[in-house]
Amino acid sequence: MLRNNPLPHADVLRRRDPLLRHRSVDEPELMDDPACDPVALDNTYRLFGVINPLVASWRPVYRRYVRPALRAAAREGRPGTVLDIGCGGGDVARAITRWAARDGLDVRITGIDPDARATRWAAAHDRGVGAAYRTLASHDLVAAGERYDAVISNHMLHHLTREELSAVLADSRRLTRGVAVHNDLRRSRVAWLLYWVATLPLARARVFVRFDGLLSIRRSYRPGELRQALPPGWRAVQQRFFRLLAVHTGQDAQPVRADQDQVDTPQQDRTQSDPGRTS
Repeated sequence: MLRNNPLPHADVLRRRDPLLRHRSVDEPELMDDPACDPVALDNTYRLFGVINPLVASWRPVYRRYVRPALRAAAREGRPGTVLDIGCGGGDVARAITRWAARDGLDVRITGIDPDARATRWAAAHDRGVGAAYRTLASHDLVAAGERYDAVISNHMLHHLTREELSAVLADSRRLTRGVAVHNDLRRSRVAWLLYWVATLPLARARVFVRFDGLLSIRRSYRPGELRQALPPGWRAVQQRFFRLLAVHTGQDAQPVRADQDQVDTPQQDRTQSDPGRTS
């Protein structure tokens, strides 16, 4: 199913800024092309359900940020609500629904994506979760006056221009009554090399996971870069396993203890921005 249609070779990326000093903001990812191979796109959405649990580390993010917001809603006697911006194939929405059920929490999840291919795929593979998938952008929900207990995204920030980032973060603050957390990659040579090795079996597969994943790492932020890009009220939070969060906590969210998160400091910023360092 995944073979016999070679896509651009990921090794070409090694010749571009090998130290990953700068974000590769001008290089588009293959699956973002409206005319991309539909079979490769379908295979990619399918593999997200396997790869994201391994690389996105959503379980601790759910426990630390999303679950407290859902519990606050439960104390008010209502289901918790979560908005997943740029939901893609819906794998994060499905995972959060499962975890919330295990915690005895009632949750209503809405996944939005401006790409109708994503929302169609997510709705067709919902697996009984009951999430609502809508083809629209965050500003559409702001205009409609909608609010959610938690606003999240996965691997979205590195896709955005500086202006788009500011707009999405502003929308997130307007849309949440509790917490907003955008979970993304942290640019690192070590992360890039580990992913390059881990996805070697997919080097000739009819799938975008290898090329786009490696490019996503190159497009992603380092902690100091993200901190400088965030507006007031947001924090850049460095996580293990090459993860980086943009977090805004409202008054209804559980306060975050200093020992829970590794928030970047000026010293950490210098470390992460130093091209001679490997992570």
